Amino acid sequence: MNSKAQKYFEELKGKKVAFVGMGVANVPCAEFLAKLGVNVYACDKRDKEYIGTDICKRLEDLGVNFSLGDSYLDILPEMDLVFRSHGILPFQNPWIGECIERGQTVTTEMEVFFKLCPSKIFAVTGSNGKTTTTTLIATMLKKQGYNVYLGGNIGKALMPELETITEKDIAVVELSSFQLLTMGNLVNSPDVAVVTNIECTHQDHHISLDEYVDAKRNILIYQNENCRTILNADCDYSIGNRVYHDMRYDVRGNLAEFSIKHPVNHGAYLKDNGDIVFADNGKEAYVMSKNDIVIPGSHNIENYCTAISAVWGYVDVENIVEIARNFSGVEHRIEFVREYNSVKYYNDSIATSPSRVISGLRAFGKKIIVIMGGSDKGNDLSEMVPDILKYVKTLVLNGATADKIYDSVTGFDGYAQSGLKIIKTDTLENALIEAKNAAAAGDIVTLCPACPAFDQFKTFEYRGRRFKELVNGFEE
Repeated sequence: MNSKAQKYFEELKGKKVAFVGMGVANVPCAEFLAKLGVNVYACDKRDKEYIGTDICKRLEDLGVNFSLGDSYLDILPEMDLVFRSHGILPFQNPWIGECIERGQTVTTEMEVFFKLCPSKIFAVTGSNGKTTTTTLIATMLKKQGYNVYLGGNIGKALMPELETITEKDIAVVELSSFQLLTMGNLVNSPDVAVVTNIECTHQDHHISLDEYVDAKRNILIYQNENCRTILNADCDYSIGNRVYHDMRYDVRGNLAEFSIKHPVNHGAYLKDNGDIVFADNGKEAYVMSKNDIVIPGSHNIENYCTAISAVWGYVDVENIVEIARNFSGVEHRIEFVREYNSVKYYNDSIATSPSRVISGLRAFGKKIIVIMGGSDKGNDLSEMVPDILKYVKTLVLNGATADKIYDSVTGFDGYAQSGLKIIKTDTLENALIEAKNAAAAGDIVTLCPACPAFDQFKTFEYRGRRFKELVNGFEE
């Protein structure tokens, strides 16, 4: 452990430290601090069964104290330091302000990691493409021979990795708007910051679209002249009321852009002939053909252009090409599950917004059978309807938003002439049965929900894994 981190954690010994929200980030962090001899309290409104009895038993064996149920916040006045879960946002939770008024520090594991990390950091945010791009960057760097620590919003806490990470390593971090919201004035800003794109989303969790965009801006506005920023040349970063403030004006260091529509001065882009090149002030270096990329969809060509722009100068071209030819994709992102009775099944459970749905529908280049529906996060669903009418032959709706999607589709001009068949049912399990019954040899069935999973599942990951379990359970 580097000396800065060692001093920080030594100073926590003898203090009371609470973790509020025992999810995928706070559980390993609580365990980490408990092993270091810190007096840890695990706080959650949910019970041990929901958190996981095995998880709770492991934490209890390390001496972690639990405060659960409706009164789970009652112990906070006794705490010296409070870690909030990244999904617990300040404006929705007045207890955070109350802690600050008492003089307590409220932080997150990601804020601590950035403050103490000794290595270079590649950080990725954006509305779409974050996880695939983050994974590609990490995979390319590993192929080059770097020791890479991958984590953040991708589902792995990084604060515990401070025990082993060194200045020779590289941390590759996916960051959500929820994580970035309070990461202002970063002591250790990313050496390479990527903003894949910005669109109107998560309006059920942010005060306004401007707050969402400003949270994303935190990834780059504290960089210095030695840092690299990667932006999307095909994206308008002045979305919302910030029409006067494109993110490009916030770049402090070296700007590289990427595009699948036109050339850029510095960065990776797709040419009309299908070649992907890296341009440096007008000089082109051939990287590969788009046909070298094995995962489907133009959005994945865009993800590769993003990753190439980020790792250029760190990773040799031959290693980039080898990854493109062998990388099969990330779980829940147009993930091939199985071929059964000559029908191919795909899991695209991450597609919780209209733009993701559009990418998922266009990826196959033919009419397909789609399972859609979930909980409502306030998105305008009309944006995806033209692509539904163009690329879907049978639409199977389920969950809390089934009626909302049905109304958006059937009320759209062109629906009556489209030939689209719509089936409504209640659960994912029944939706898959309907899709299976509607499929014939040569068809593609994809879970492309357009909505979060919270009406039936904890997260989109649980939904996707249940879908795969059901598909893999089909009897030959």
